[in-house]
Amino acid sequence: MPDRGPAVIPVRRGRQAVRAAGLIAAVTLLGVIVLLSIAVGAKAMPLTDVWSGLLHRDAAEYAVVHRMRLPRTLLGLLAGAALGVAGAVMQALTRNPLADPGLLGINAGASAAVATAAAFLGVTAVGGYVWFALLGAAVVTALVYAVGGGRGATPARLALAGAALNATLYSYVSAVMLLDTASLDRLRFWTVGSLASADAATVQRVLPFILIGLLVALGAARPLNALALGDDAARALGARPGLIRAAVIVAVTLLCGAATAACGPIVFVGLLVPHLVRALTGPDLRWLLPYCAVLAPALLLGADVLGRVLGRPGELQVGMVTAVLGGPLFLWLVSRAKVAHP
Repeated sequence: MPDRGPAVIPVRRGRQAVRAAGLIAAVTLLGVIVLLSIAVGAKAMPLTDVWSGLLHRDAAEYAVVHRMRLPRTLLGLLAGAALGVAGAVMQALTRNPLADPGLLGINAGASAAVATAAAFLGVTAVGGYVWFALLGAAVVTALVYAVGGGRGATPARLALAGAALNATLYSYVSAVMLLDTASLDRLRFWTVGSLASADAATVQRVLPFILIGLLVALGAARPLNALALGDDAARALGARPGLIRAAVIVAVTLLCGAATAACGPIVFVGLLVPHLVRALTGPDLRWLLPYCAVLAPALLLGADVLGRVLGRPGELQVGMVTAVLGGPLFLWLVSRAKVAHP
């Protein structure tokens, strides 16, 4: 048979070029949505006023842009990237197409820890919420993995363990809020997922955790590709399966804990975006994760802008919008058999 090796190289280069062009287009889309996030609100602003408010301290729009809309947009960027990348690495690690920070109970663990801190320990600031959220996310991640069977976990067992813990923990959160009026007032918007209370301090508090989580997840992309072939094949390729799993669990804990502490539990972003992206990139995490880090915040900020437009003169919280949009869209993907195995 003739050697077809040289003919494969242009095909691979063509695929890489398509993926690179798609990533550039995704970044451009995100940039447009960022501008809309800053410009759209209770008071609409022309882009010229937005630019003036960003650059000139003496501009009339400076306070609105820097104290309200810019922190909200930055938090949406960070939380969206965190949830999208966390969902993608969880799906790759567990080989479960339904793995998601929400469906596997990790967001619920962070929420339960935050509700406990708010109701019983008097914690009211995001700086305190973050540590409790990280602890709750870590505990539930370990529980789901252990109850699901550890290294022998199957997608079905992980999904069942996550669903059981998710229902139990959210019932606990609801009970705490109903029994404590002060906690209900503090957490009612947070529990549905919201960017409305974002400020510069919130962004600064969660930024280190999310950046470290993203770096760990991106660094694990190549080893996770090897792990998809099985533990023995991964070891033959020089990977260390135990270390990879530990690194991914750390990354998911940091990403989900910090995002949930700042914004509350937001569903469908970590589940939906990896499936949409995988149709273009395939299972290669070296491309999948950067796409998710760009398109997940685009989805989250787009939902936030839509909530502001539809809810005027008030607004719909972003967690409600992602739930309303994400459910039907995911059902559509399932009906068209586009939910691919990671």
